[in-house]
Amino acid sequence: MLDPLLNGTRKVSLWLTWLGGTLIVLSAFLVTLEVLLRKFLNISLGGADEISGYAFGVATSLALSYALFERAHIRVDALLGKFPQGLRPLINLFGLIMLIGFAMVVVVMVWSMVSDTLDNGSRSITPMRVPLAIPQIPWLIGWMFFVFSGALIGLVAIKRYFAGDEAGVQELIGVKSLDEQIQDETV
Repeated sequence: MLDPLLNGTRKVSLWLTWLGGTLIVLSAFLVTLEVLLRKFLNISLGGADEISGYAFGVATSLALSYALFERAHIRVDALLGKFPQGLRPLINLFGLIMLIGFAMVVVVMVWSMVSDTLDNGSRSITPMRVPLAIPQIPWLIGWMFFVFSGALIGLVAIKRYFAGDEAGVQELIGVKSLDEQIQDETV
């Protein structure tokens, strides 16, 4: 039951990453247009920097879960090779638990911030006066999906570990091997 859910979640994370990438590309076009209009027509659209900042924040949170599925989050694994092979899955699981624990703290804090924003009708202190809930809610959704994805990955890793599938655990939460990194770069 968990594996189909894991595969579906991986697909959703890919789509969210594409959505975030699209936001960044659109904001790049907006900033480019803003620069060209200022340079040649002495006209400003106003707010291109603000909108691109929101787009970057939202895009980043939407891509967090995909990076987790791809094992692309930065980690300090200099000592991992010093531990016995049988202990490494547990160390990787501990690292995942710590990462998701931190993300849960972020979700709680962002949830509180969004709640305050909605209660107070907060707007940006810029000429655009954007209702801050507009960028904050998708940002929160990205963080929440990251926590969900991490918890699901952790459950599947635990299931595989107790089933004796250490290779499956490594494939899910382990550090990518040099061969896997090369394969990623050549595809």
